[in-house]
Amino acid sequence: MERSAKNILAASKWSKVALWALGVFLLIMFVIGIWVSREPDVFWVNRSADPDSAVVGFSTTDTLIRVSKTLLEKNGGYLTNDKLPPMVFLDNIPSWELGVVNQMRDLGRVMRDDYTRSQSQSKEDEDVAIGAPQFFYNNDSWVFPTTESEYREGIEAFSRYRKRLVAGDPDTQFYSRADNLREWLSQVEKRLGSLTRRLGNSVAADRINEDLAGDAVAEAAGAQPDKIRVRTAYFQIDNVFFEARGTAWALLHFFRAAEFDFANVLADKNAEASVRQIIRELEASLDPIRSPLILNGGGFGLFANHSLVMANYLARANAAVINLRELLDQG
Repeated sequence: MERSAKNILAASKWSKVALWALGVFLLIMFVIGIWVSREPDVFWVNRSADPDSAVVGFSTTDTLIRVSKTLLEKNGGYLTNDKLPPMVFLDNIPSWELGVVNQMRDLGRVMRDDYTRSQSQSKEDEDVAIGAPQFFYNNDSWVFPTTESEYREGIEAFSRYRKRLVAGDPDTQFYSRADNLREWLSQVEKRLGSLTRRLGNSVAADRINEDLAGDAVAEAAGAQPDKIRVRTAYFQIDNVFFEARGTAWALLHFFRAAEFDFANVLADKNAEASVRQIIRELEASLDPIRSPLILNGGGFGLFANHSLVMANYLARANAAVINLRELLDQG
């Protein structure tokens, strides 16, 4: 009986130790989860490497590099491909990262196809041609090779281009023209339009199919229903919200860089105010989130709908982008 009592006491002691260890472990995971879930701050965009002489194209290239580095070096690093707790259980910041990655890809592609080429038959810049495709590597690869290693190769390639640009290499060019800026704005317009629709689908149940509207002879490969179900699943709404936050964060920096590199183009079209309006809407969309949860109540319901608030800001920014692109189209 005495030995049995000792065994029970020992078992009880180890049970308490295990419970305490589990509690400490969960607390550590909770703290780490909060730390890595913080969105990085907005940084000031550099106009040039030398305050006395601005090089056209430096700001856009430098900002793309810094945005990419911030993506990889923020709290907890790059999380989308992490397979360990607590990162594997977090989905908000990976969604934020997706928004940033999409903007890196769009700007990188435009730099390769337009900004660094004088015309369609021109030769690609060798470093930009290497760097831009690196951002299109799988965003969730965790081994052989990792997403981070591929993105860093892209950063290194753009860094080499930036170095040659600053050095005044005659074979290294950045063409600040209205048609080039329009190409990038058309990509931005599509991204913001899609995000605005997806954010609005937090309350919409379905929409009228207007995919072939406006063209009497338009056809589609398959049958087209009259109504399309578009309601975003409840547990996916916060992911769309944070993807929109990541998109706005990256675009805010890229538009500030465009203010510098396309200053003459914007001044010629009297379009500086349009860019400032876009930046203002993007800044408003990045205001701190005061709620511990992303709420998505009904459109006129009792609870707030953060997705609709974000959709409002992005829709206003997108309207300004459309107006700017149309202004640049004018001779």
